[in-house]
Amino acid sequence: MSLDEYKKKRNFENTPEPDDEGTSDNLNRFVIQRHKATRLHYDLRLEIGGTLKSWAVPKGPSMNPIDKRLAVHTEDHPIKYLKFQGKIPKGNYGAGQMDIWDTGTFSSKLDSKSVLEQYEDGDLKITFSGGKVKGDFALVHTKQGKNNHWLLIKKKDQFSTDLIYDAEVYAENPSEEKEGKAKPKVRTLKPEDTVKPMLASTAKEIFNHPDWIYELKWDGYRLIAHVDDGDVRIYSRNGINYSSKFPLLVNDLKQLDHQVILDGEVVIVDKNGIPNFQALQNYDQNTPGTLRFYVFDMLFLNGHSMLELPLKDRKSLIPEILEDLDYTFYCDHIEGMGTAFYNKAVDSGMEGVMAKKADSTYAPGYRTESWLKIKAIESEEALICGYTNSKGAVFGSLILGMYQDGELRYVGNCGSGFSNAEQKELLQKMDNLALKESPFSSKINLKGRTPNWIKPDLICEVKFSEWTKAGSMRHPVFKGLREDKSTTEIKPEEKTEAPEAEKVNGTSGNLDIGGISVPFTNLNKIYWPKDNITKYDLIEYYLQVSEVMLPYLKGRPQNLHRHPNGIQQKGFYQKDNESLPNWIKTTNIYSDSSEKNIEYMLCQNEATLLYMANLGCIEINPWHSKVENLGTPNYGVIDLDPSAKNTFEDVIETAKVVKEVLDLAKIDGYCKTSGSKGIHIYVPFGENYSYEEGRDFIKLICYLVQERLPELTSMERAVKARKDKIYLDYLQNRKGQTIAAPYSVRPKAGATVSTPIGWDELKNGLKISDFTIFNVPGRISEKGDLFEGILKSSIDMEKALANLSEH
Repeated sequence: MSLDEYKKKRNFENTPEPDDEGTSDNLNRFVIQRHKATRLHYDLRLEIGGTLKSWAVPKGPSMNPIDKRLAVHTEDHPIKYLKFQGKIPKGNYGAGQMDIWDTGTFSSKLDSKSVLEQYEDGDLKITFSGGKVKGDFALVHTKQGKNNHWLLIKKKDQFSTDLIYDAEVYAENPSEEKEGKAKPKVRTLKPEDTVKPMLASTAKEIFNHPDWIYELKWDGYRLIAHVDDGDVRIYSRNGINYSSKFPLLVNDLKQLDHQVILDGEVVIVDKNGIPNFQALQNYDQNTPGTLRFYVFDMLFLNGHSMLELPLKDRKSLIPEILEDLDYTFYCDHIEGMGTAFYNKAVDSGMEGVMAKKADSTYAPGYRTESWLKIKAIESEEALICGYTNSKGAVFGSLILGMYQDGELRYVGNCGSGFSNAEQKELLQKMDNLALKESPFSSKINLKGRTPNWIKPDLICEVKFSEWTKAGSMRHPVFKGLREDKSTTEIKPEEKTEAPEAEKVNGTSGNLDIGGISVPFTNLNKIYWPKDNITKYDLIEYYLQVSEVMLPYLKGRPQNLHRHPNGIQQKGFYQKDNESLPNWIKTTNIYSDSSEKNIEYMLCQNEATLLYMANLGCIEINPWHSKVENLGTPNYGVIDLDPSAKNTFEDVIETAKVVKEVLDLAKIDGYCKTSGSKGIHIYVPFGENYSYEEGRDFIKLICYLVQERLPELTSMERAVKARKDKIYLDYLQNRKGQTIAAPYSVRPKAGATVSTPIGWDELKNGLKISDFTIFNVPGRISEKGDLFEGILKSSIDMEKALANLSEH
């Protein structure tokens, strides 16, 4: 096959196009290039007989069998044109920008004739395996009119669509983006249009901003779903039909009595609701886990395009549309609370969050900074370009590459993250793509390992620690193969600066906590005016400490101490609770003092703790006993309550004497700041003693302390009778009495926290203000929970009394 006509049309001193043929093993590769010349068209090139047979397709390929695309046969091109993209300068043949639109391999559908014989007959029956173009096609010479006219026709199969298919929808247009020319096109969507999803940029860090909403980032496949009164079509971000892959989802969506286009992520989640990407890639109805489609946007509804509506308006209509479906769920969001939401998501096992401008319109196919993804762990898609040998395993490691400036470049080796069975499955796929030579244009250093090269058609996702200075991934771990992306998309993510954080202002919303949608309101409200600390800051704190705090709250009736207007306004106590959400548990207890039954709230989970914070419960006040054993507390409390004339050094001195008495009794005590003025010292009872027994024991300890500090302490209940001394309050040990829980915030200046401390920390210089909502989470991370022993042990009261009687 001659390239004379190709060379005759070009001056290779003025064009970057390749001038030599290169080598060919007849590997049945193809490329489709978007060519913005005098007229925009697409060039289809098939590797046949040592050259690239080429056709100009004015409207581009289509995945809809109804379309019969004109394909004008042009001159053969050299094999090196498979990788060519760039700008052909003015004055040259074909001047204009050329970008790779799709690439991959093809195979013959006929056993009786070779591809070359079919080409010579003018009737090609081939199967494409590309990123965007997949499945069976016919390329037929019309032999009518102009001799160079052919037709490119998609055959009906699992990849075909009956939607309007526009190749431009799936064009990346990287050169236009670089030059800043690519602008989202305002258009009206029709229900039969294919839609390329709007894409997010990657932000360097999380941020709070009142004009942004935050969603969970689901680790799955992006899907667009068209539903037209029971007729359902779902497809991936590169236009591939996924209806046959997810029949459960198709049947679920058939229940919708609407005409809608939905945008979301399909995932397989475990029992904790955490997505498993590897389970998704080989999904069938026997795959462990639960299939879910999380819908976060709606682009069309009952005859109306919604592209130009603000995001919050589009989302507001989704919950009602998706009501009562089994596999399709609304992806909720929270407003303004970026940092808290991000920390919660990562702590629960999610990979990060999505941040989206609340008023953003929808720009199909464009990567925008109005949508940002923020991930806790670096992860990228990469092309598998080969693998190394190994004596003890199926293979050593995957050789990874990405496209950078149109060239395939090496980005490292990945040798972990897959099981032996997964390695065998991968090896089979890689062996079918074997190459004799490296797909990289430059030599790479594999440090003595023997490579086996393959065509870079397989896309995998890996997580890694960081990029090295040499441009390689450090410690990559295999997550799974991706079939929902095109190889031309695989390039390093560029990170953008996050919007400057602002105080959350006037926002509200719902936050998904363990599958419970918790409402938040008036997050901008100032709770600590002098310190400019908001309700949002309080909720963010409780989000961070909930895991360590909940053991001290579960199963205990709560006395709600509410400050809905902040600490400078008078708060109020609330015991009886009505009209609570149905997910909050309560317990009914008869009150002798009020002579009626009281419905107490129980804080059984993180959602309830945050619900309480939203009510203005700055401090959390649980009973000392649990509902199953209300008469036997888990612990007793010594409350060191100083007068206005006592210093905190006086309180510290008293606490040290309490420790001396506890040591004489040979029992453990647990100390925490009150978060206000004093110190609380707990003694573990393990539900082995009644309130009366516990109170009498704590009273004895207090008497012994007072004997040692008569000038500093008092046990007089009446304030005047204490004569400005520290009150040794043993009366906290009564049924129904409450005290600020460990890690509870207090309605005091600086948003101080009642914080467990070690006995060795009781020394001059210690201040209540040392522990606030802003530093206690970090302290917990560093020191752990210093109070956890209080719920896991119990004193032997008789032995303790006997020990004390010896002194």
